[in-house]
Amino acid sequence: MSEPQLRRDDYEPDPDGGNGGGREKEGGILTFLGELPVLILTAVVVAWLIKTLLVQPFFIPSSSMEPTLIPGDRVLVSKLNYRFWEPQRKDIIVFKAPERGQSVEQQQDFIKRIVATTGMEIEVEQGKLIVDGKRQTEGFTRADRQTSTFGPFTVPLDSVFVMGDNRANSKDSRFFGPVDDDSIIGKAFLVYWPPDRIRILN
Repeated sequence: MSEPQLRRDDYEPDPDGGNGGGREKEGGILTFLGELPVLILTAVVVAWLIKTLLVQPFFIPSSSMEPTLIPGDRVLVSKLNYRFWEPQRKDIIVFKAPERGQSVEQQQDFIKRIVATTGMEIEVEQGKLIVDGKRQTEGFTRADRQTSTFGPFTVPLDSVFVMGDNRANSKDSRFFGPVDDDSIIGKAFLVYWPPDRIRILN
């Protein structure tokens, strides 16, 4: 049998003839204040777990991913994707800052797009990306600039090769080399701010 729902007349009458309402109210406030630290701590722990294990927000500080992402955009990054699936070409990822070319003060997490994965050969000719000998059609890069020639280069085991969508203004794997899979923080999947830029990232 299910437990009965409490109704107003389920309560015992106040022996003081209804004059105990103030004490009940005061007791409720004291109880709430006593539980408040526990509620705050619980909220902090839940937020920490979400940020550490599930989803983390990131701020876009530079133009290296234009036109896909612009300075001031804020994105959500899933930390679960690569626990179950391998990184794929065209994924936009956040990864730990490479040591090459950066001082300790400059080091920060990077966001770029995967253009090649383990075993693929990559080459750039006059701004055009070539993967395994095939010129790629990319609708997400800036088409108004040309970049220098790079490669050919074969991506080593357990690594990815990343580039910014703004190819002429991006410090990426052409500069600091491939990114180890272990350095990947997660996959960016949503622009959530500003409101007029909200959209799913592909």
